[in-house]
Amino acid sequence: MAFHRKETKETPEEKVIEINAQMDGSLAFKDPVNLKINGHFSGKLDTKGTLTVGASACVDAHVQGENVIIAGKVKGNVTAKKMLVLMPTAVLAGDICTPKLNIVEGAVFQGHCRMLEEFMNVDDLAQYLEIDITAIEELAATGKIPALKEEQSWKFERSKIEQWAAAGRVKTA
Repeated sequence: MAFHRKETKETPEEKVIEINAQMDGSLAFKDPVNLKINGHFSGKLDTKGTLTVGASACVDAHVQGENVIIAGKVKGNVTAKKMLVLMPTAVLAGDICTPKLNIVEGAVFQGHCRMLEEFMNVDDLAQYLEIDITAIEELAATGKIPALKEEQSWKFERSKIEQWAAAGRVKTA
């Protein structure tokens, strides 16, 4: 009998991490993953990819991610860079910040909502404009590019960057 090994390309959608236990602390991901929390989590979550809080989960944390789907209970502020979805069983007590929001009938939300344009960090913008990171930081520091300073890092609103680039203020490679 012969065994064949099938080569496949792993995509971010295939990188799945599921937490079914109680955890305290800080979780941060540099690469996109699909993180699903079904247990209890306290602390800070900083994800890339999709974060799903399952219907039986209880999360007491500051949450930051690209796409966030909440079906369980979350106590803490949630920042979703792309989209936030509150499923019918969701209970969210905290402020939210996201460019796209979907609250399904039955979900409970108590807090403030701030709808923002999509933001990019220095690395994202350098890749988007095909410009060196040092040059981006210099443009931001001198006010030659639309930017916001948030704590120690720069944030760039995509629509303002597109207007800036369309005005011919940058030449891309």
